[in-house]
Amino acid sequence: MDNNKAIVVFSGGQDSTTCLLWALKKFDEVETLSFDYGQRHERELHHAAEIAERLNVAHKVMDLSMLGQLTENALTRDDIEIEEGEKYPTTFVEGRNHLFLLMAGIYGKQVGAKHIITGVCETDYSGYPDCRDSFVKSMNVTLNLSMDENFVIHTPLMFLNKAETWKMADELGGLDFVRYNTLTCYEGIVGDGCGECPACKLRARGLNDYLAEKETASGESEGGNENELQS
Repeated sequence: MDNNKAIVVFSGGQDSTTCLLWALKKFDEVETLSFDYGQRHERELHHAAEIAERLNVAHKVMDLSMLGQLTENALTRDDIEIEEGEKYPTTFVEGRNHLFLLMAGIYGKQVGAKHIITGVCETDYSGYPDCRDSFVKSMNVTLNLSMDENFVIHTPLMFLNKAETWKMADELGGLDFVRYNTLTCYEGIVGDGCGECPACKLRARGLNDYLAEKETASGESEGGNENELQS
């Protein structure tokens, strides 16, 4: 197995695109893997493919439509409002990250990729249990035992807040690219999004915090990071 090949679990959103930029710096060969699980916006899959093409990486879409048939939530049902639920927000898709990582491992074995990258984070998130570090570590062990392999699941954003995630994108030369070309919005609006859904509010708050921090720093020292990628 090629130790320098990686699979990025990829939605085309802020977090997974930042992870893709990170992977392109770290690994010799990178592929992206997206999932069709019956999500609200088919545009997400087209958008992920467009970003992968622009960054010149292979992109594959895997059919997980049965997930949308098994669980009812606001991301797979148009008639469910996006709101806080009794325990988790209605946007929580049960089993999603578990299945994504399992499928990424199976696919990775076929294409000779040992490394799996996912943009989950337990710092600025909605409390989803499958975004926690403990889950990912457990899944890494299970994946290796199930296939007798030595996969490594990387979570570059796990302990970063959204401002720090924007900072990472900037340091990777992709702040403007991530800001204007990714799709995070639950309403399917590219870039800064609708500004009203939980994903957009979290994204905007992190961006504003980072830009304020960067402006303060630039006041002390002229210059800063140049963006290598263009929007």
